Amino acid sequence: MRLGNVFIPVKDLDEAIAFYGLPVKFRDGDRFAALDAGGGATLALAGPDEHVSAVSAPSYKVDDVAAAVRELLDRGAEVIRPPEAGPHEWRAVLRDPSGNVLVLYSAL
Repeated sequence: MRLGNVFIPVKDLDEAIAFYGLPVKFRDGDRFAALDAGGGATLALAGPDEHVSAVSAPSYKVDDVAAAVRELLDRGAEVIRPPEAGPHEWRAVLRDPSGNVLVLYSAL
């Protein structure tokens, strides 16, 4: 598991892109934009149709979302959204034992 991006739900993608002022690496209409935050980090802005979480959350890239969910459940995580196919990736949303939200994702 490695940190892939920091997920930020936004109301308006254009407004958020302008606010953060970072280069756009990828954009999918009003759904999602990946911004280059420097040093290999990505800021993932999610428009209303892609709000997998109501709060900002680190997103971890894993080889197998379902297997990673099972492993983290064994460590005390709680599933908020089970593994599901999104428009660009498999993803799941969990809460750690301290109540913090995290997203797991892998390529479709």
